[in-house]
Amino acid sequence: MNIVYLDAYTLNPGDLDWSPITALGHVTLFDRSAPEQVSERLQDADLALVNKIRFDRTLLERLPRLKYIGVTATGYDIIDVRAARERGITVTNVKGYGTDSVAQLTIALLLELTQQVGLHAESVRAGDWSRTPDFCYWKTPLVELAGKTLGLVGFGDIGARVAAVGQALGMKMLVNRRHTGQEPPAGIRYVDLPALFAESDVVSLHCPVTDENRGFVNRDLLGRMKPTAYLINTSRGALIHEADLADALNAGRIAGAGLDVLSVEPPTAGNPLFSARNCLITPHLAWATAEARGRLLQQSAENIRAFLEGRPVNVVNP
Repeated sequence: MNIVYLDAYTLNPGDLDWSPITALGHVTLFDRSAPEQVSERLQDADLALVNKIRFDRTLLERLPRLKYIGVTATGYDIIDVRAARERGITVTNVKGYGTDSVAQLTIALLLELTQQVGLHAESVRAGDWSRTPDFCYWKTPLVELAGKTLGLVGFGDIGARVAAVGQALGMKMLVNRRHTGQEPPAGIRYVDLPALFAESDVVSLHCPVTDENRGFVNRDLLGRMKPTAYLINTSRGALIHEADLADALNAGRIAGAGLDVLSVEPPTAGNPLFSARNCLITPHLAWATAEARGRLLQQSAENIRAFLEGRPVNVVNP
């Protein structure tokens, strides 16, 4: 079996062992593939692995040999799953590999916004502490999280893990989720979006992008937030109307934002959030701990093995 991985670098830039996948067939690894290279590189492929390259109907029609697409991520909106199903191509994804890592960065962004560790460390290195007449100082207001309200939009594995950490910090919990038929867990209250944005001291997004929620964090919802509140997004950049968020930050309508994702990645140089007040942006790295990437590689290999044995698992287009 010929297995082609089109954009392998972000999963494994060299610190992981490829053997779980290379043991399964003849494997060709490309660090990156430009759009004009994709069709040619897949002509002899029976199985394709991909992270961010789009597979639309036109591309799939050019690949009569292809029988399997393994998305090395949880989100699979890059694949036209209907066209793949029509052509008998199995599409799989990987779930749960990054739950702890994404929750960790969510909390890291929150702690940086409220404690400004980086700012104060740089201030000390610049000599400010040596020059102060007092034994201590702080350059920004410091915020204690205990007793504050954390609002989570989405309550899957990652949202639930963030809630657990928030509760350990003494925070109150609000959750907005699609399915609320069951009683919420102890200490958690289900609310609608307007209430969540209005009542929370921190709003954190943990939901996939759909046609219905694209850009839903807009001027209206941001206008409901407390001027002391923070917005965090480690989910998908397209959930936020970025110009509206930049306006809210610059006008002081909210206190700050911590973002690991943007609507276009890599972003354009003119993204309004780059110059927005108190906006922390990290380069979509929440998933990228060595531990999470190792699980992703291993589970991707297990998906391929199951497919080759005729018992496909984690199929997203049954």
